[in-house]
Amino acid sequence: MPGLLRGVARTAVVAGTATAVSNRVSRRQAGRWAQQEQAQSAYAAPPPAAAPPPPAVAPSMDDKIAQLKDLGELKAQGVLTEAEFEAQKSRILNS
Repeated sequence: MPGLLRGVARTAVVAGTATAVSNRVSRRQAGRWAQQEQAQSAYAAPPPAAAPPPPAVAPSMDDKIAQLKDLGELKAQGVLTEAEFEAQKSRILNS
């Protein structure tokens, strides 16, 4: 009987230790997930930026030509794609 009691006691200790470790791991994971959610929510929805005020005076033709030259250089360097170039060019010409 003492051997049986010792075996039962050992099983209880092992089971209790396993439960304690499992609970601790679960709490730590929950804490990490909460921190990740807070970090993501802080960066997920930045406040909307205010629209820039419209220019008081329309840009002169010299300004437009300078902007188009800069735009052409960016396209030649490979910074802009053809579609981006065309979109910006039309924006400059229509302003």
